[in-house]
Amino acid sequence: MVKIPAWKAYLIVFICVVGLVYAFPNLLGQKNAQNLPSWLPNETINLGLDLQGGSHLLLQVDVNSVLAEHLNNMTDTLRRVLRSKKVPYRNYAMSDNTVRFRVDPENVPLTREVIEEELGTDVTITSTDEGRISVSLSEIFIKDRKDYALQQSIEIVRRRVDETGTKEPVIQRQGEDRIVLQLPGIDDPERIKGLLGRTAKLTFHLVDLESMDSSTKKRIPVSSIRIPSSRSEVQSGGLTDYILKRRAILTGDMLVDASPSFQDGRPVVSFRLDNRGAKRFADVTTENVGKPFAIVLDGEVISAPRIQSPILGGNAVITGSFSTEEVQDMALLLRAGALPAPLNILEERTVGPGLGADSIEAGKIASMVGLLAVIGFIILTYGMYGVMAVLALIINITLIIAALSAFQATLTLPGIAGIVLTIGMAVDANVLIFERIREETSSGRSPISAVDAGYSNAYSSIVDANITTLIAALLLYIFGTGPIRGFAVTLSIGIVTSFFSAIMVTRLMLTTWLWRVKPQMIRI
Repeated sequence: MVKIPAWKAYLIVFICVVGLVYAFPNLLGQKNAQNLPSWLPNETINLGLDLQGGSHLLLQVDVNSVLAEHLNNMTDTLRRVLRSKKVPYRNYAMSDNTVRFRVDPENVPLTREVIEEELGTDVTITSTDEGRISVSLSEIFIKDRKDYALQQSIEIVRRRVDETGTKEPVIQRQGEDRIVLQLPGIDDPERIKGLLGRTAKLTFHLVDLESMDSSTKKRIPVSSIRIPSSRSEVQSGGLTDYILKRRAILTGDMLVDASPSFQDGRPVVSFRLDNRGAKRFADVTTENVGKPFAIVLDGEVISAPRIQSPILGGNAVITGSFSTEEVQDMALLLRAGALPAPLNILEERTVGPGLGADSIEAGKIASMVGLLAVIGFIILTYGMYGVMAVLALIINITLIIAALSAFQATLTLPGIAGIVLTIGMAVDANVLIFERIREETSSGRSPISAVDAGYSNAYSSIVDANITTLIAALLLYIFGTGPIRGFAVTLSIGIVTSFFSAIMVTRLMLTTWLWRVKPQMIRI
């Protein structure tokens, strides 16, 4: 039967009302929308870089530094293994992701065996009968580490940018070692660049007091390392550099949380360690009361306080001559985690808001022209029934705006093109339905029977057409990037809302009119 059940009619009306409520803040503008009561939605559509202006950065991940670090670790491992197996070696050298050394010819099989046992498939081993051994990182390992470094860098960049409150940044991989970062609404990206330029590698070391006292008289032992102090540490009365134990007692990956706070009126960073880090921190501070404990961030000693008493529970603070903003940025970096490799800025562009305003105006004109053309055509062709289709089309556009606002999707210039395309496609379903109703009326059916048959017969064709288009839009979203994704988002939302408005909304209006007016015949 053509009559729609009451519960379904109320549901259709409810969805339309909710759509109007979520779309309404866009009429007020972002600033005025924030003044709406808290129980009302106040989110507006996020505009992309091409519509509201902002900054575009092209970053390069220094993947070679990741490989160099792994090579250094491999070197330490090789030396340790060879010493433990009492295998003498000489002419030890390292270059081009390869470690080369010589052993006695009779020790070649043993050397290969212990290296394979310790390093496995991560390395490729070559040897000669004369005792020359070459151990290089395998091609598979190099590719995996580069991919991992890039993916981890993208995730860390996303965390750091999100912490600054930037809405809907676009962060995408480009090639083997590059990241595209678009920041809508930001025309001064200096703070973002400062945050991204820091690796945020945090370590905690004991100070080598013996070497500090005699560093001018003898060489620093292999087990220690000289680290320069940061500007804030020097300003607070610290030394220009420190000699620290090479082995880190704690590392940044043991941090659970970090936040800015105040201690004795000074900005500090409070941090909390995981169970493993808390236990180690408690043991170290218990055994070294009265000794300095250096905190190293990105190769600089930012603080070297003395351990006043054992620190239990895993909670501590980083003190120094920090400003409030420095403390906030440091806490942000520590929460987001350390980058696996430094980032280099290859390209920087700023898109002015004027260009975005021109794009929005052009998009508005295109949308209005398309909408008026469709309205004119559908009303001239189908008369009163065309008016119903137009009302459904307006509801469809409202639901698209509401969905973009509710999900906080980013609207770009290609996204506006998707909306314009949806306007043109939205009446297709109504055209199919009206034509079927016209055919059924011509064959002598009653108005109610003709409408019922029209919707029933056109339904499968409408479903097929919308599903195939939706599949294409989803594939564009999955495999596309940047502008293509923006187009796919609005097109996908438009397909769903146009199906609802054409099948549900127009049917509700048409059947309500039929049951109230009870016309003897339908003229379409």
